[in-house]
Amino acid sequence: MFLIKRLLFTITLFSVLFSCKTTDIASEKKVELKFLDEYVFPINKEFKGNAIGGLSGIDAVDNDYFLAVDDARDPRIFKAKIIIENSKIKDVEFIDVLKLNKKESDFFRENHLDLESVLFDSENQELVLTSEGSIKKGKNPLLFSVSKNGKFKTNYQLPEKFLVSSKEPRHNGTFEGLSHSADKKGYWTAMEFPLKSDGEEPSFGSEKSYVRFTYVNKELKQTTKEYVYNLSSISRPLKGHVNLNGLTDILEYKPNHFFVLERTYQSGYKNSNIVRIYEAIINKKTTNTLQINALVNKNINPMKKRLIFDFESVRNQLTDSFVDNIEGITFGPKLKNGNQSLILVSDDNFQVYGKQLNQFVLIEIKE
Repeated sequence: MFLIKRLLFTITLFSVLFSCKTTDIASEKKVELKFLDEYVFPINKEFKGNAIGGLSGIDAVDNDYFLAVDDARDPRIFKAKIIIENSKIKDVEFIDVLKLNKKESDFFRENHLDLESVLFDSENQELVLTSEGSIKKGKNPLLFSVSKNGKFKTNYQLPEKFLVSSKEPRHNGTFEGLSHSADKKGYWTAMEFPLKSDGEEPSFGSEKSYVRFTYVNKELKQTTKEYVYNLSSISRPLKGHVNLNGLTDILEYKPNHFFVLERTYQSGYKNSNIVRIYEAIINKKTTNTLQINALVNKNINPMKKRLIFDFESVRNQLTDSFVDNIEGITFGPKLKNGNQSLILVSDDNFQVYGKQLNQFVLIEIKE
């Protein structure tokens, strides 16, 4: 009788453990993204004498949005309200502008402030910014912070491999992406293109183009870990004089899970931009590359990635069927159905390359 009871207990325990494991696996649902709406802010508009354009980065704080302007001659950050009703963008209202005055800071004067991303750190009440610098002019890429009034606060120490002196960064291809960490204890930066000793830029049919995701600890104010992400190859045959694919922004939406914006630009095609959103995941097998200075010929396990949204699928729903130079991504408000939304924004380059749009896009996250 004792043996029978023991056998029944073992079978029951095994069944419970097995069912729990099965439930855990089943509960790991894949995230999906659904296009909801597009809003185009008119070109050539100004706010307090400042041209609205070059919107390269975006971050949400409560009901306000901070937008980094890619204009090294006059670096600035706009503050705006994005009004959403019934899963549609009703309006975008610019309410403030923060100027980084080069006359007031040696740091601003000595560096090339080519702003690409912005975050608002609620804990420290400061704005955290990336700049691509100017490799050709010998000016380093930057991760730095300013007060809410635009006063310089902190220049974060970066590994030597990202600095001009290493001869590794590519001009106009450095710190394009920036995200809060999901636990709010740090920031993730991401490169637009590979460092020279990490491999080649993506091309038609290429297989490896590793860019680095580097984590900066807020308390220590230094980098503590790093992983690599493999950019997709260019999907169309090379055409025209410009053919590139790079990372334009990232968003850690839960621990070790990222939305990654990739943008292909090919000047020889009528529809020159191809924009896709990938999910990228860090797991136990992903290689920490912080202490690896060159990735070529190294045995590296990059972040896992999968395509979750392609703007080609909604091109016909966009103004003039135009997918613009989308460079920023952040969380939007919760929708009526309880799902989280995303807001994306495009950099119109102030129209210097021809007609472009100040494009705002609303997307729903479905898990």
